[in-house]
Amino acid sequence: MHSSTRAVACKPRAAGHRGRVTLAEKQQQLIDDYAIIPDIQERLGAIVDRARRTPPLVDAERIDANRVKGCISQAWVVAALVEGRCQFRTDADSPLVRGLLMLMCDLYNGATPAEVAATEPVLLEELELTKILSPTRLNGLHSVRAKIREFAAQVS
Repeated sequence: MHSSTRAVACKPRAAGHRGRVTLAEKQQQLIDDYAIIPDIQERLGAIVDRARRTPPLVDAERIDANRVKGCISQAWVVAALVEGRCQFRTDADSPLVRGLLMLMCDLYNGATPAEVAATEPVLLEELELTKILSPTRLNGLHSVRAKIREFAAQVS
C-alpha cells in the first residue's frame, strides 16, 4: 500500500507480540519473499522493478538535508516519526540504487526508533546481494544505514 505522502511498507503476514510483527520477523519476511527467486540477478531485478512502481519524491523533498552523503548516485531519504514509529521514503537517480534504498526503507518502516537503532540489515547478505554489488554501492548502502540510524537517534 502506498500513497504520495506515505512510505511504502510491507504488509505483515504473521502477527508478532501483541499483534505486531517485530523488525526481526519483518526482515525474515522480506528475505523469504525475495529468496524464492533463485537467480541473484533476477532477485535484484525484482527489487528494482518494485521501486519503479513507487512514486518518486517531489522536488521539494530532494533537498540537501535529505541527501545521502557518501553515495555516488544522488540519493535521498525522507524520514518522519508518526505515532512513535519511523517512516522512510526514498528516491535516487539510479534505478538500482533506488531499489536498494527502497528495500532498506521497507525494512525499517513502521519500526520504533529503538528497533531501528538495534537492528542491522542482514537481508542484503542473506539475499546474496552483497556478492554482486560493487564496493562503491555497498559503501553507499552503509551511508544510507547511517542516515536512518542517525534519524532514529535524533527522535529517541
